[in-house]
Amino acid sequence: MDDLDLLNRWQHGFPLVAQPFAQIAAQSGRSEAEVLAAYRDAQRAGVLSRIGGVWAAGAGGAALLCAWAVPPERLADVAAVVDAVPGVNHNYEREHRFNLWFVITGRDAATLHRRLDLLESGVGLPALRLPMQRVYRIDLGFDLEGAAASTASAPQAMAAPPVDPADAPLAALVEDGLPLVSQPFGVWAQALGMPQAQVRQTLQRWLDRGTLRRFGVVVRHHELGFDQNAMTVFDVPDGLVDACGAALARQPGVTLCYRRARADGWPYNLYCMVHGRERDAVRQLIALAAHAAVLQACAHEVLFSRRRFKQQGASYFRDGAREQAHAA
Repeated sequence: MDDLDLLNRWQHGFPLVAQPFAQIAAQSGRSEAEVLAAYRDAQRAGVLSRIGGVWAAGAGGAALLCAWAVPPERLADVAAVVDAVPGVNHNYEREHRFNLWFVITGRDAATLHRRLDLLESGVGLPALRLPMQRVYRIDLGFDLEGAAASTASAPQAMAAPPVDPADAPLAALVEDGLPLVSQPFGVWAQALGMPQAQVRQTLQRWLDRGTLRRFGVVVRHHELGFDQNAMTVFDVPDGLVDACGAALARQPGVTLCYRRARADGWPYNLYCMVHGRERDAVRQLIALAAHAAVLQACAHEVLFSRRRFKQQGASYFRDGAREQAHAA
């Protein structure tokens, strides 16, 4: 993409003003029309997912990481079944005996477990169910000009103020993404029947309180060459995991870091993701991060992604909005 800077710069700090693309244009030496055309081209090319928000854990409901050990000859068929389940937003093959990993979101944990009960029954395989216990980092902003995603920040609190039910319609629009027009917040305001200033103030309040981790450009990293991605899992003594997780979250290259419950046959409780363009570079970043977080003595495994079946933003609010629309 010739306008890579428009994707890179505005993953964070997207202008919450009446004409955000005009402000971006003024700062990038382009016209507003050129900026809008570049974002539309990026969306058509599949490298721009949307311009929208990334929620904090618990801001809109429940999420669960799950894994299956699927016989290779069944993998594509089982993945298709998983993709069709409401709330599944990520579904990957990884290089491991547990080879199919997916995230399912919904209103509450009970709903997720009911869906998984049905899935297990239909597929005939037991799944690992790995609920989140603490978040140390969730971002997925990328340095698009580097060899690996290299953002780092201070550890993040587990809990953030949830979205008020009255604001759920706006939250659903945040998940869908901004319309690529001159006054996108005005379009949202008209759809919601509220002043545009109130829309922007609500978004800023969510950012200030940590309900939204960020609001801005959300890229599709595979399409931008970040296809050598690894989830590393560690078995850390429970009394040390929070200190190790906080240290791991601060390391260059770590885009996600969190603590999860252990499961039968799965002893790991600390997870991190490193996204990169080259496998050796990713392995090196993992090794450096583990050393910095004093994790060398902990049992661990590195699970590289092999195939992406599904990747989209979390849908805590979109599904509810659609259900209400159908009911009406």
